[in-house]
Amino acid sequence: MPQLASAETRIVLENVRWETFLELAEGRPGSVPRMTFDHGVLELMTPRRQHEAIGRLIGRIVETYSEVRGIEILSCASTTFKRSDLDRAFEPDESYYIAHADEIRPKDEVDLQIDPPPDLVIEVEMTRSAIPKLLLFAAMGVPEVWRHDGSRLAMLSIEGGGYRPLDSSLGLPGLAAATIDSLLSRRFEHGETALIKEFRSSIPREH
Repeated sequence: MPQLASAETRIVLENVRWETFLELAEGRPGSVPRMTFDHGVLELMTPRRQHEAIGRLIGRIVETYSEVRGIEILSCASTTFKRSDLDRAFEPDESYYIAHADEIRPKDEVDLQIDPPPDLVIEVEMTRSAIPKLLLFAAMGVPEVWRHDGSRLAMLSIEGGGYRPLDSSLGLPGLAAATIDSLLSRRFEHGETALIKEFRSSIPREH
């Protein structure tokens, strides 16, 4: 298997003002580096190919599953989700509204002080973040988080002030972490199209 140790680069800045974070986030030509902000600590993460490949393939799995099962979703990809009142912000690898898709769909912008956070956040984290992401996600009320460490996927559901592990998704019932791990484990031997085609054929149809 190819070496994944250098799949990300991280830079951490301290004592950063909220206004400075906003200027940096809005001044980029795209969504890289991805930014996480937590009480004056700003982490800049630049994903490399394997990081992006894992995140995007998991995203394709979510989108294929929701299509076959007839579950409406709204993809927000790496949107900057921020709460100035909490002094926190994050940019996931992939994110989706599921239960709140209809509510958010007409909006050009999401304001987390009045709108719900995404129902599902997907994070690929092969190197350790300087910011405790799960505490940040919990503070912002994200119901479900999937985290991939380069080897396996952990599905987590919010509970109290933290998260509990899941075997399968709550937002996408019937989709198990083991199923996704099995597909991802073969990504070096098979193309994405072949893996998604195989996955699609295995999903039970809604009646």
